[in-house]
Amino acid sequence: MSLGRSSAVIAAGTFASRITGLLRSMVLITAIGGAGLSADAFAIANQVPNYVFQVISTGVLTAVFVPQIVKWSQLEDGGKRMLSKLFTLGTLILLVVTVVATLAAPLLISAFSDFDTNEQYSLAVAFAYWCIPQVFFYGVFALVGETLNARRIFAPYAWAPIVNNLVSIAGFSTFIWLFGGGRRPIEEFDTTMIVLLGGTATLGIVAQSVTLLLFWRKTGLKLRADFVWRGMGLGQIQRIASWSIGMLLLGLLVAAVQQQVISTASTDEAVNASSNIWFNAWLVFMLPYSLIVMSIGTPYFTRLSEHAHAGRDTEVKRDISAAIKTLGLLVVFAAVTLAAAAVPAARLFSNDMAEASATAPVLVGFLVGLVPLAVLFIVQRSFYAYGDTRTPFFFTLFQAILTASGALLARSFFTAGDLTLGVALIQSFASTAQVLVAIWLLRRKLGPLHIGGALWAIIRFTFAAIPTGLVGISVYLLFGGPDSWMVQNKLFAAAGCAVIGSICALVYGGLLAAFRTPELTAIVTLIRGKLGR
Repeated sequence: MSLGRSSAVIAAGTFASRITGLLRSMVLITAIGGAGLSADAFAIANQVPNYVFQVISTGVLTAVFVPQIVKWSQLEDGGKRMLSKLFTLGTLILLVVTVVATLAAPLLISAFSDFDTNEQYSLAVAFAYWCIPQVFFYGVFALVGETLNARRIFAPYAWAPIVNNLVSIAGFSTFIWLFGGGRRPIEEFDTTMIVLLGGTATLGIVAQSVTLLLFWRKTGLKLRADFVWRGMGLGQIQRIASWSIGMLLLGLLVAAVQQQVISTASTDEAVNASSNIWFNAWLVFMLPYSLIVMSIGTPYFTRLSEHAHAGRDTEVKRDISAAIKTLGLLVVFAAVTLAAAAVPAARLFSNDMAEASATAPVLVGFLVGLVPLAVLFIVQRSFYAYGDTRTPFFFTLFQAILTASGALLARSFFTAGDLTLGVALIQSFASTAQVLVAIWLLRRKLGPLHIGGALWAIIRFTFAAIPTGLVGISVYLLFGGPDSWMVQNKLFAAAGCAVIGSICALVYGGLLAAFRTPELTAIVTLIRGKLGR
């Protein structure tokens, strides 16, 4: 499957899963509110399994699993023997980690929050006991999905999360039907409510994992349990994984510091400083990141791994430059357009205008770092393609120090109402510094990268994006701004986002066409080819 077709398949699946994911979040917010003590308690508890799994996923699967599958696929048996060993080991690790994390739920909630009341802490712990088992099923989903991706079967991994979203929507809707919706005091949450919310969140992850397993036969592999791990290169895998796990532990430490800072201001009255506001803004931010960066970058990572394993450094550099250009054209547009439509976009995940007004600035704070994160995705995975996880650890350590220290200092420079925004901005600026260091280190490893043209292309895209963003903001203000129909309810907010996005797309595309941007021509040609077929 070509890069263009692979990217299109992943993009379509990611778009569908993200749209249903947005609907899932909208239903959840309707059920328990977009901010407040109980909403923050659930937000932290449901995020803990994601934090734990990130260590396993990015720390081991992305850095180790894909390059190893590419390598083992060239063996005579297509990697069947080695993958059997790796799957057996991986499943056992997932099971142990999940059990330990579940038992340690109170400690994990303490690490990622600083709630003022015991009632809020206890509610978060109760939710966590039902949510943390997600870790195991996240792991199974990733193990199977990364194997499919490495063998160029991209569609199931991108489309399976839709099942999770549909199950969650059904469960959260049942909660609303039984108990009503909206923000409610902590003391009103009983065991049935806790089980229904936490159990629904976990059942959705179970459903998407089972769905993905249905596509395993496409790999052509028949695996069996194999506890004899000698000969699979555990020493090398351990060396690679240890640096990557250390890198993700840094990420967990940073996340813990950030949530400790933000949760100190969690109240039912001050919605601006809220963990749930943070996670809702991050959810909107991840839409363009997942739709563009993951869908385009994932096939590039597979090809980077193939070229790196074959020692074709020149082709690796060419892939890096091409990926940055393609991502840059789309990500720059997404950043400015979503910033222009920040309030309507935030209104999608808010029960009232106060919550939307609190979420929008935090979303913009995240968007400042969208382009750097897109470039970092490619640069970081270039190191992974060569089996180098040591170098990414050090430029991640640099970013972690900046982010964590900045978050701690934020309490001295930002008011309680602006604390969440301040932490988001600090994270974006730290990510920008990180990608500059990462590019410099990659150049030291591979020699001249010849990505000057790619970075100059991003600058050209930015020149076209600035007037595009101004037009988008003008459209929002022209319709009335905070008093516009675009923020009256969630349905109108979705329509408002569509209006602003469509106008911005016409302006951005027109400016790039006027500048005769070659990257635009390549994308238009690709789209025409798809439509023609």
